Amino acid sequence: MYWYIQYRMIKNFRFLLLITTTTLFGQSVQDFSALNVADNKMVSLSNYQSCDGLVVLFTSNACPYDNYYTDRIHSLIEKYKGRIQFLLVNSFIEPKENAKAMSAQYNKWKLAVPYLADKEQVVMDCLDAKKSSEVFLLKRQNGSYSIFYQGAIDDNPQVASDVSKAYLQENIENLLAQRKATDNNTRPVGCTIRKK
Repeated sequence: MYWYIQYRMIKNFRFLLLITTTTLFGQSVQDFSALNVADNKMVSLSNYQSCDGLVVLFTSNACPYDNYYTDRIHSLIEKYKGRIQFLLVNSFIEPKENAKAMSAQYNKWKLAVPYLADKEQVVMDCLDAKKSSEVFLLKRQNGSYSIFYQGAIDDNPQVASDVSKAYLQENIENLLAQRKATDNNTRPVGCTIRKK
């Protein structure tokens, strides 16, 4: 009897975990605004109505996982330029993640996309983001966006040459080809973003 109770508890926990991790998929995303440290102008989700989709990537100045992904993100930005808009978002509230430090880091990265200072964690709460690097691929439909894919960029943050599943790229291709998402909710690996 004891083993059966444990089995039921584990099964129920897995079911609850599945519900928790898939709640946002497919839901409409509310508009948000945040300061772009690249030009000190506000950027809103509603600014991007001409692209096929939009990638919101939660990143930081200091998390080592973000540094592992810099070259891969640069390649994706170049590959999908004009079709998929990328937004980098920093929701960390530690002093080394302030807007001035973000601007210095942005200049080192040389990524020609907005880098948003989300210090009130509006974007983070809107998408229920928890980690860096965590990515959300948004699909534009009828003037609004919904979550098409969320989770990890790929299955090997530390060694780009050993990636066997490029989740983000595969789902960008799916979105552009009007196919369904695959592996649409993977677990991101990285640094936890502390809530205010």
